Amino acid sequence: MVKGFIHSIETFGSVDGPGVRFIIFLRGCRMRCRYCHNPDTWRLGRDGDEALTADELLDRAERYRSYWGKQGGITVSGGEALLQMDFLIDLFEKAHKRGINTCLDTAAQPFTRDEPFISRFARLMKSTDTVLLDIKHIDDKAHHQLTGWGNTAILDCARYLSDIGKPVWIRHVLVPGLTDDPDQLRRLRAFIDTLHNVQRVEVLPYHRLGVYKYAQLGIPYTLEHVEPPTQEQVRAAEQVLIG
Repeated sequence: MVKGFIHSIETFGSVDGPGVRFIIFLRGCRMRCRYCHNPDTWRLGRDGDEALTADELLDRAERYRSYWGKQGGITVSGGEALLQMDFLIDLFEKAHKRGINTCLDTAAQPFTRDEPFISRFARLMKSTDTVLLDIKHIDDKAHHQLTGWGNTAILDCARYLSDIGKPVWIRHVLVPGLTDDPDQLRRLRAFIDTLHNVQRVEVLPYHRLGVYKYAQLGIPYTLEHVEPPTQEQVRAAEQVLIG
């Protein structure tokens, strides 16, 4: 019986997908985004971490079902949720059998059209109602400097989701001096405009709420002197990306 390694749970999420949602944060991420506010999710699960089956999680989630309304449901985030693909498939398929709406929050870094990944991903998408896709930077080199990885797989995942017509929300974290260059934002907008499945584009302001975790984990925080964007900077980015 497959189990998922769980980092934490939020019972009343209102910003990670449609409606009110039960949010499950999984352990494990290969990216090292310089602004990540959850570095405590990076480590892959291991013995001693909380591990739950799909039914155990869904039983817990359904305690809050009366609050979800017509649009709400469960969202799985991370870390990078796709690193626990077998668990995700089991969870979302069982959620659909219970009539629960499903949402995947991912940066798509593991995405590939090679087997066996692509067949498993295609199966997962059949029981996924919405994908929240994080595009960190449209420029491959800048993306690598920001996260430790290029963006080729991520952009290819966006094209794949467009081809299959999967509803997607595009998310972009706005970090002054790193991800707010107007020319690069216009490039990102041009890419988004090639997709046919984007329901929503969100500009998420960089914040420093997780900085204390770096100190606790003994990890250098490289954006110590970067301040969150102003409302004017956020609106300017929204004007480019959303219009």
